[in-house]
Parts: sequence; structure tokens; C-alpha cells
Amino acid sequence: MSETKGFFAHPSACVDDGAEIGSGTKIWHFCHISSGCKIGENCTVGQNVFVAPGTKIGNNCKIQNNVSIYEGVELGDFVFCGPSMVFTNVQRPRCKYPQRGAAFYAHTPIGEGASIGANATIVCGHRIGKNAFIAAGSVVTKDVPDYAIMMGVPARQNGWACECGEKLGEDLVCPKCGRKYRKTENGLQEETK
Repeated sequence: MSETKGFFAHPSACVDDGAEIGSGTKIWHFCHISSGCKIGENCTVGQNVFVAPGTKIGNNCKIQNNVSIYEGVELGDFVFCGPSMVFTNVQRPRCKYPQRGAAFYAHTPIGEGASIGANATIVCGHRIGKNAFIAAGSVVTKDVPDYAIMMGVPARQNGWACECGEKLGEDLVCPKCGRKYRKTENGLQEETK
């Protein structure tokens, strides 16, 4: 158990020197946290997670078991990554002609509050909008608007989600918490009172 730097790392986890990890973060069994990555405060990093050099993970994120966060991926605050979901970082990989280094890795920003379901795949180079919801098993092959619900292979929009996670009706008012939204160029935006 390692809590001397303000975060917890299970004894089986490998945390490289030079990794920046925020206070209150918990890193569980068999993880590898690489030098040069940044993990925010109060995150949970589940069993068998790999975090590559150069990646950025915001505050209060939850990364479930068996997820690899590759270079080029950037998670905003409060992002949920479901068990065994997949990020990629090279658009056309070839073993015979390897592409290494930051110049080859596509940037894949994941917006604040987004949720990515179990076994979903995010093809690199696409933006996942704020508070978007990617259903389990979906394959994302294009940018996702803020608050969009995406389902299927390839993923297609199937409605809108409230910040609290509830599906919105056509009036764009949350039946659970009462938040109201309006459509914008990038998806939805909450209406202020």
C-alpha cells in the first residue's frame, strides 16, 4: 500500500517515477501507470489498467478494469470508462511499418462527464462531447456531440442524455432532475435560469 504521496496504489501496481497522480486517487491491482502521464485527483483506476506516457486524465474519473489509456487520449473531469472498453491511437497501424511517437498518435479528447460503456471502442481522432453517453459494445467512428446518446456498430445517435444520465424527451427537459436544454451547433447546452 502506497499512500505517502496522497494517492493509494495497490502493491501489485507499477507506478513509474515521473507519473503525476493527484491526491485521493486509487490505483488497483496489476495496473501500469507510465512516467509522463497525468492523473487528476479522486480518480479510481481499476484492475489491469494501463496508462501511457503523455496521457491526461482529469479529476474524479472512474476507469474500470482492463482499460488502456494510450498516448493521444485525454479524459476530462468526471469521465467514466466502462470495463474492457477500448481506445485506439493510430488510424492505420501496420506492424511492418510501425508508427511511433506523438506525431503519429491521433488526439482523442473525451469531454467532461462523458460515459463510455463496457466493451465500447473509440476509434482515435474523434471528439466525445461533454456528458455524452456511449452505449456498451458501440463502436464510435465519428465525433460525438455534447449530451448525445450513441449506440450500435458503427455508433449512431439515439437521443440525448441529461448531465445526470437520464434520457431526455423531445422537449429536452430531464424527467428526473428538471434540467432544460437547447440544441446548439455542438449538441446540447443547458439553459441557465
